[in-house]
Amino acid sequence: MALASAVLVVALATGCTKKEEAAAPTPAPAPAQSATGGNVLVTYKDGGKVTQGEFDTFLNINKFFYPQYAQFASDPSFQQEMMNQYVTFKVLSSRADEKSKAEADKKAKEQMDQINLYFGSQEGGLEKKLKDASLTTADVEQFVKNSMYSIFSMESKVTDQQIKDNYDKKIAQDAHVYDIATVSHILIGTSDPATGKETRSKEDALKRAKEVQDKLNNGGDFVALAKEYSEDPGSKDTGGKYENVEISQWEPSFAKAAAELPLNKVSDPVETAFGYHIMFVHARSSKSFNDVKDGIKAELAEAQLYDFVEKELPGMIQTNNLPKPQPQQPAGGAPASPAPAGEAPKADAPAATPAK
Repeated sequence: MALASAVLVVALATGCTKKEEAAAPTPAPAPAQSATGGNVLVTYKDGGKVTQGEFDTFLNINKFFYPQYAQFASDPSFQQEMMNQYVTFKVLSSRADEKSKAEADKKAKEQMDQINLYFGSQEGGLEKKLKDASLTTADVEQFVKNSMYSIFSMESKVTDQQIKDNYDKKIAQDAHVYDIATVSHILIGTSDPATGKETRSKEDALKRAKEVQDKLNNGGDFVALAKEYSEDPGSKDTGGKYENVEISQWEPSFAKAAAELPLNKVSDPVETAFGYHIMFVHARSSKSFNDVKDGIKAELAEAQLYDFVEKELPGMIQTNNLPKPQPQQPAGGAPASPAPAGEAPKADAPAATPAK
């Protein structure tokens, strides 16, 4: 998951170009030649370069983890974003110190073990999958290492004082930001979650919620009533229970109630954007600074990575021989309109950790 987060950060950061860019390329200048790897596509400060061969490998790895990328592989906008991601990996991984690399190597090995286990259980195993994608195990290992080196390089620059200051700031803004609660609830909804169409009026929903509250106060079984009445598909079949959840993940009104309601008592109806809830808070606690400091460190590293991509990376690129997207001009020379549906997606996380 650490790798997936690292790659996602880069993907999001490089996905900030304007959507007005269409797929039509302009002729690229003749690329330079490299002794290895074919044409040089991009050069950047301090002698850095990306060859056609290594960029093709990077694209193949992304298509390996996200096969749907294949349909956009020749799209200039997509190629430019993937190139930004690749150069970011190369630059940041080269800046990792020895301590960061040692820590990253351990994580990289764990990731490779997971990848081997995941693909090894499929027909043909990892070896066949890689062969079909024109990749080697070494290609994937290098990708994983560069990903790890990049994020660990950024994390190494985050100080303990920055982490503590960020923690104090969040607590000052919201005293419950790190609270955890175990809550059971029964939702009487006012609209269809799939379509948003109104299913009952607020008045009818409130009346039904009070009926459920009365049944609970008269000894009704919460689990049974949740299965009968609740319209929350995420908890209906488990008796309405969410266990040890960070309340900041919930809808604000629900989170506020989870943080403030008395423990072990059936609540009055609580109104949220979804309808009315009858809630029962079983337990509540708060994470300590030590519990959350690693997460804060990752958040601050992510912010630094965004700064790199937005502020430093553009000035590092010296030559770029990839086809350039052209702004799409409507008839009459009017300003460019938004790109049509079906264009290449932004370069999402090439998740090296396969979904379970």
